[in-house]
Amino acid sequence: MKFMLLLKADENTESAATPTDEDLNAMGRYNEELIADGVLLAGEGLHGSASGARVEFSDDDRTVIDGPFTETKELIAGFWIIQAASREEAIERAKRVPLKTGEIEVRQVFDVSEFDQDNEFVKKEIQWREEHGESRTA
Repeated sequence: MKFMLLLKADENTESAATPTDEDLNAMGRYNEELIADGVLLAGEGLHGSASGARVEFSDDDRTVIDGPFTETKELIAGFWIIQAASREEAIERAKRVPLKTGEIEVRQVFDVSEFDQDNEFVKKEIQWREEHGESRTA
């Protein structure tokens, strides 16, 4: 099963400050552990919301709202996508993220097998994966 570990934003991640060497090294060691265990599929940090935008949908209307966004509890500062045997394993890995403060949300990623296998686009997704590998999710 795939899980996404979502690093919630806070005042520190939203500031323009770069991480300290100590923080970079701690996160690097954590990422090395995930790589050595063969479970890391992807992981990146995100720039603060000041350089981001939101697109809101209302029927056929699209509205673009430029950052920054003031409600940091709704923002994501980074993520990992990992392979884990269970939700419990994913939670245990999240608990080892080297944070002094903050929050990690653990969410299971849908697998293409969970969708209607007769759907035209599910069939196309399965074919694409057979041709190119499993790195893409529906």
